[in-house]
Amino acid sequence: MAVDSPSGVIIAAVFLHAATTMVCGSSDAVLKLERLIPPSHELSLAELRAFDSARHGRLLQSPVGGVVDFPVYGASDPFLVGLYYTKVKLGTPPREFNVQIDTGSDVLWVTCTSCNGCPKTSELQIQLSFFDPGSSSSASMVSCSDKRCYSNFESESGCSPNNLCSYAFKYGDGSGTSGYYISDFMSFDTVITSTLAINSSAPFVFGCSNIQTGDLQRPRRAVDGIFGLGQGSLSVISQLATQGLAPRVFSHCLKGDSNGGGVMVLGQIKRPDTVYTPLVPSQLHYNVNLQSIAVNNQILPIDPSVFTIATGDGTIIDTGTTLAYLPDEAYSPFVQAISSAVSQYGRPITYESYQCFDITSGAVDVFPEVSLSFAGGASMVLTPRDYLQMFSSSGSSIWCIGFQRSQQLRRITILGDLVLKDKVVVYDLVRQRIGWAVYDCSLEVNVSATGGGRSKDVINTGQWRENNSSASDYYYLFLLQVAFLLHLLLSRNFHFL
Repeated sequence: MAVDSPSGVIIAAVFLHAATTMVCGSSDAVLKLERLIPPSHELSLAELRAFDSARHGRLLQSPVGGVVDFPVYGASDPFLVGLYYTKVKLGTPPREFNVQIDTGSDVLWVTCTSCNGCPKTSELQIQLSFFDPGSSSSASMVSCSDKRCYSNFESESGCSPNNLCSYAFKYGDGSGTSGYYISDFMSFDTVITSTLAINSSAPFVFGCSNIQTGDLQRPRRAVDGIFGLGQGSLSVISQLATQGLAPRVFSHCLKGDSNGGGVMVLGQIKRPDTVYTPLVPSQLHYNVNLQSIAVNNQILPIDPSVFTIATGDGTIIDTGTTLAYLPDEAYSPFVQAISSAVSQYGRPITYESYQCFDITSGAVDVFPEVSLSFAGGASMVLTPRDYLQMFSSSGSSIWCIGFQRSQQLRRITILGDLVLKDKVVVYDLVRQRIGWAVYDCSLEVNVSATGGGRSKDVINTGQWRENNSSASDYYYLFLLQVAFLLHLLLSRNFHFL
């Protein structure tokens, strides 16, 4: 029962300082009920409903869904970090691992203690961790007969001699990893309201890497694994959504400055200026239909078919790629158009594999605006800083085009962190579409857990991060008291006086 107060609603009769006397048989038992939430901490009606909703879910043994919040670290600059990563907790007791955010793959995997060729240190100034299945009391190996062994279409699943479900991944840069699948628990924060976050856990299947090759072996950008956010059945979003713990939509906002960081949530970041383009159906990756590229509002003479799956691998949105890539038929006219636009301000030079320009004035605004047009009328406008990398040399500024020519004669367009940074990007798997909006990712965002966008469903990140610690403590104390009361009532025939 609750009563109104001038500034809100507080719990008035649930947790009392007075003692309640209960009689069982011929002996009396006194159970003192304390107020869970201090009188000074007032809760709104919406928050009380959220408490009840979460409690009912636990009492009925049903999952409590909401926005799942993951922190973001790293930066897009390839000469500083060149990747974004998050932290994930696995096992019992939970251990924390740094894993690269990758929308281009479908599996979460971490390095295991038995790994061969895996880096021991990282130049990212992070402590590398190794998962030990024997140290987690809840870990179990996925056997070859388990249906989950062959449920992920991205990997080459197989059966090891000791009947463990094994996998092998090959990435676009030539690196690779192999290992076996483990079933254990993932721990994470579920945000119920802007002021209420709870610690949650769920059964989860992930890869235990025991062999790594290529760039994965090098310490320069070494992390503990990959956080696969693809559409496959074993991806992070698919496993949690299947259990009712997260919506089938996730969003990120990656900060583009040298400090990096940002926001990543399983939920829909709400921006009124978000534009959407449909996903290409039945594809392994997040393929979209890029239709044209314009430089200084002039559409380049590129056959649109070079961007489609009809003539190659199409156009892919991929946070696991640092830069951006164009097939040769698009790369050459793209670079030529930019070169022509800045020819009077400096000279073209080659720096490593980059096409660069030595600009005497040093001003980036001499470069033209670039616009990418997609199916459905969506447009992604790139300012010079959205497609250039800057270096300083002998008093002049060298600006390099971050778009690269696709390697190995592959006709593929990849839009990586270079163009995804400083934007809210929404992956709506229910409606099969991807949206984006230019945004300062250091600011708070509003997130919907339902994808419906109703105002009552929207949660503010700034509020929950400020309040989630105390609210979570209140919630768990509440659950403990409810569980204790239920235990007493069910185990003995108490009568309330």
